Amino acid sequence: MKEYSDEIIEFLVYVKPSKYRQKILISLKDEKLKIPSEIARDIGAITSHISIYLSGLKEKNLIKCINEEATKGRLYHITENGKKVLKYI
Repeated sequence: MKEYSDEIIEFLVYVKPSKYRQKILISLKDEKLKIPSEIARDIGAITSHISIYLSGLKEKNLIKCINEEATKGRLYHITENGKKVLKYI
């Protein structure tokens, strides 16, 4: 049986129950910087609905916002932890 680190298990427990969390990571897997409206379009969601998911994924260090100070046009990319999680979803 394959061994999973506690960290990966924690991330998977957080990501797997939510189709939006999974789709956001998939949307960012190409490593391009994206704004929330682009991510929303990619996953078929309304921009205002994904902001809570972006915040949660950011808190878990699965994605990163590179311009936190911006009030509009925040740019997100996937982190190494996010890439690891993608291997299991």
